[in-house]
Amino acid sequence: MTAAVDTGMKAPALTLEATGDQTLSIPPQNGRGLVVFFYPKDNTPGCTTEAKAFSALKDAFDKAGYDIVGISRDGMKAHENFIAKQDLTIPLASDKEGEACEAFGVWKEKNMYGRKFMGIERSTFLIDADGIIQGVWRKVRVKGHAEAVLEQVENTES
Repeated sequence: MTAAVDTGMKAPALTLEATGDQTLSIPPQNGRGLVVFFYPKDNTPGCTTEAKAFSALKDAFDKAGYDIVGISRDGMKAHENFIAKQDLTIPLASDKEGEACEAFGVWKEKNMYGRKFMGIERSTFLIDADGIIQGVWRKVRVKGHAEAVLEQVENTES
């Protein structure tokens, strides 16, 4: 397992397929910052709440010079359905092979009802336009999280 990335480090270099026939480059190549949030599964309660919260704040992130992308191991068809069903305004990227999850250190052993399994630890990374990680949130609690990320974005030079 790859060591977890942290604040002040260069973001891992990755390219992923994203919704809307887009290709996502990490670190960003467009002169803007990037908020990357990893979530376990499309159309589950916590993941839906988190994606909707980031969607609701998209204009504020845009104004601050940051794009947003959600990443899970779901496939593109599931992502497209999730966006349509939940009226999301942000792109989602597919990490079917788990390369991004490993690179960011979010693929973890989880324990639910006494059953251990591997899965995505809900985590968010704030990457500036130079590809440097400016913020890391792990084991994210969804309520108020998107707002906390936006607050840090507004206090970070992009």
